[in-house]
Amino acid sequence: MARKPDETRDGVDLTNLDAPLFDGAEATKRDLVDYLDAVHEWMLPELRERPLSVMRIRPGQPAFMQKNVPKYTPGWVRTTSVWAEASKREVSYALCDDRRTLLWFANQRAVEYHPTLMRADRWDRVTHLVLDLDPPEGDDTFGKAVQAAFLVRQALADAGLTGAVKTSGAKGVHVIVPIDDSVPIDDAAAATRAIAARAERIDPAVATTAYIKEDRHGKVFVDSTRSGGATVVAAYSPRIRPGTPVSFPVGWDDLDRVTPRDFTVRTAVDQLAGADRWASQLPEPQSLPEDLLEEGRAIPIARVVAMHEGKRRKRAQREAEKE
Repeated sequence: MARKPDETRDGVDLTNLDAPLFDGAEATKRDLVDYLDAVHEWMLPELRERPLSVMRIRPGQPAFMQKNVPKYTPGWVRTTSVWAEASKREVSYALCDDRRTLLWFANQRAVEYHPTLMRADRWDRVTHLVLDLDPPEGDDTFGKAVQAAFLVRQALADAGLTGAVKTSGAKGVHVIVPIDDSVPIDDAAAATRAIAARAERIDPAVATTAYIKEDRHGKVFVDSTRSGGATVVAAYSPRIRPGTPVSFPVGWDDLDRVTPRDFTVRTAVDQLAGADRWASQLPEPQSLPEDLLEEGRAIPIARVVAMHEGKRRKRAQREAEKE
């Protein structure tokens, strides 16, 4: 016998709303549902028409990433099929285009929402560049990410570009740069690498583009690898972290006065005060200057470099063990 729902919203039955969301969440499933419902008008533009991966967490189990929609997904949830070269199969991604779909995901205990950088109808273009600022472990990690964010801001300004900034909801910062559709994916990735390299050059004591963690030496990693088919957590998305923080838009003038814990599923709505901060902060799509593209094309792809370097180090270690 099916469990009677606690309540129904927009045709979606919602169950077990008073259950804890996860250990350390300081929130219930109802808090998640209420939060996502309260911000759905502002969050949906981040998700609409984009293949969506979500992080779900079931009671007593580890969190897991869901890309392929489950067989029990309602027929009214829109999907798009994408060939996954790594697994050699079609993956059916959800398109979270409306409140009903978002509520269904919330009831499935989908806490995090990671859309692609491109839209389902335009796979040859990304709509924005992402600079993901990943601070080292230790004290004041977020403060270090903020320092690196200002370096990225300066690198963008020097190139005639602007970006919007948000907390990642974890320990870092995301700088988002909307772009027009004039450049292909490879060039957008090249521009991201060039911006990261320029930020590193402004203050190499703070920022690094070293992909291998042991090569960062306590600096903030300016991650330029979010490109092509990559995803980034959406603005307003909750995170599976203690206290259930959310990825929150922050003005550049306020960035050094906040912490990720300031914005949670239980506090963020009041702080928004009825306004879509993200939409008001995002600049219009911009054209990428040719000199930025040229510089980026000459910078090797970080993952490829790291892969080859990792193999070289293993060979060197084996040779050293033989001696």
